[in-house]
Amino acid sequence: MSDNSTAEGGSPSARQDVPDEPPVVYRLDPDCTIDEIAEGANYLVTVNGVVDYGVFVDVTDSVSGLVHESGLDGEYAVDEELVVRLAEIRENGDLAFEEIDPADHKVVHVEHEPEITPIDELQRGKTVTVEGDLSQIKQTGGPTIFHVGDETGIVATAAFEEAGVRAYPEVGLGDIVRVNGEVGLHDDVKQIEADDISPLEDETADAARERLEEARSERAAPEAVEPLVEWDAFEKLRPDLAELARLLRRTVLEGRPIRVRHHADGDGMCAAVPVERALSNFIESVHDDPDASRHLFKRLPAKAPFYEMEDVTRDLNFALEGRARHGQQLPFLLMLDNGSTEEDVPAYKNLAHYDMPIAVVDHHHPDPEAVGPLLDAHVNPYMYDEDYSITTGMMCVELARMIDPETTDDLRHVPAVAGISDRSNADAMADYIVLAEEEGYDHEALHDIGEALDYAAHWLRYSSGHSVVSDALNVGCDDQDRHEELVEFLSSSAERDVEEQLDAVDTHVKHEVLESDARLYRIDLDKWAHRFTYPAPGKTTGELHDTKVQETGDPVITIGYGPDFAVLRSDGVRLDIPRMVEELNEELPGAGVSGGGHLVVGSIKFVKGRREQVIDALVEKMADADIDEALSSTATAFDE
Repeated sequence: MSDNSTAEGGSPSARQDVPDEPPVVYRLDPDCTIDEIAEGANYLVTVNGVVDYGVFVDVTDSVSGLVHESGLDGEYAVDEELVVRLAEIRENGDLAFEEIDPADHKVVHVEHEPEITPIDELQRGKTVTVEGDLSQIKQTGGPTIFHVGDETGIVATAAFEEAGVRAYPEVGLGDIVRVNGEVGLHDDVKQIEADDISPLEDETADAARERLEEARSERAAPEAVEPLVEWDAFEKLRPDLAELARLLRRTVLEGRPIRVRHHADGDGMCAAVPVERALSNFIESVHDDPDASRHLFKRLPAKAPFYEMEDVTRDLNFALEGRARHGQQLPFLLMLDNGSTEEDVPAYKNLAHYDMPIAVVDHHHPDPEAVGPLLDAHVNPYMYDEDYSITTGMMCVELARMIDPETTDDLRHVPAVAGISDRSNADAMADYIVLAEEEGYDHEALHDIGEALDYAAHWLRYSSGHSVVSDALNVGCDDQDRHEELVEFLSSSAERDVEEQLDAVDTHVKHEVLESDARLYRIDLDKWAHRFTYPAPGKTTGELHDTKVQETGDPVITIGYGPDFAVLRSDGVRLDIPRMVEELNEELPGAGVSGGGHLVVGSIKFVKGRREQVIDALVEKMADADIDEALSSTATAFDE
């Protein structure tokens, strides 16, 4: 008999001999099961036993049967091959074969096509086959842990070579693999104990990857949610927020960690906490593991109004350690209430060496030409001819709802807290206040939450303060009494410390009236303010400024400065601080002026020895600034 072997696949039940062509004989993969054979088909088999009444033969490792002596044309020994026809599959499952001897035939190799179990349908104790890509490979002191993701979720798979030795070194991150094994539990979370992990190749891998890509793209689609309030200006930003929600959901589906950096103030926390909650929920659903977000999501505050090299170096080091120790992909960086300016570029370029994706949601005046080429997404109201009054917290509440709509009931009051914390004078603030009132928060309570967040942020310094911040904001807090008592304690402590600080600086504040009739107040914080305590220079300047606005009712500008910095606040005056910084750099070469902010709030840094020149030049520009009643907090509709 001739053996014209071929690599063709296909089910024997679907193939028939064609007239004038040699008959087909199937050689099945050892892994093929009884479901992949059919009566009347021809098979190449191997003898596994000889008895008086015939020979037992193996079609595959798990499929065997008998060739009765009446159906044998010759004598055979164990391990010899012969060609047979499957005559009958009996009711009890036994297989009856008969020998055939075609003069010429065509051998077709049939690859095993196992039943693929979706990850979200895994059941403990079942032996399964899953197919997906590898998102993480972690070597422990015992087994190697592979994280495999398909269209429905991600599951950990343990494979053991020997203690501390990498199993299946031929597979790597991003490979499409097929995993066979039994589903067990590890720390009450489903885990596959692998019997085999094999990479898919060529057309099989391409087909699996295409299927996975299509399913993930569909699942990554943002949820359709109605806005909390009707606001035409905000509608311009919703498509960008939806695309970012899609990107973040896709990142979770791919098993990539997410790292959030947010400004360490009330608005920054109102932005970060909702996003943290939404993404944590989504991560836990994808991994079917309540602890998954602890390993795949990290939120950290940023003290500076830009992404400092100190912060990016720490973030990058953390990411590289995670890759080395835990086999993780490098994280997706999400910047909130920060990250839009030219000052962020050096940090972003540092991350670019490692191809880390970056997205920004911010309401500070941006430098899109500088940061745009380095970002995967950038949402900022200035890019749609709007301004800082659309706070980052407001944007991120809608972003969080697009990621996980079930967060909505926890977040209805958050935009009002964000707006009050950041002195937004948006028309929609009145609607946000009403929305919060419907949830049981009056204006005083919202103000106190904002003060509590600021106070907590100061003392947390570089820590996320996960539980404290969530309880203060009342997002995910499971004890209303604790929330109220915590806010009362933190806000009253903040009020006390602010009063002490204002008492300390009050007699040292310099005052003058500019040609525009705006009042200018200056305070040397380095000389007259309490240092290394609350409130910090920015908060001290802000509180002094608010006091003067309330006392006078006039347009007010306040400068609080130290050896190499100045904090700027204005009310009823259009300062355009980003433009002032550009002009100061041109006019005072070598002064090292940097910084930015909004039209009414910002900060700058400079060389210590040039302080007097910088401040004098700054005051001259402020004297030329236009009075703008639209920027006056005394005209804000929601204030009481």
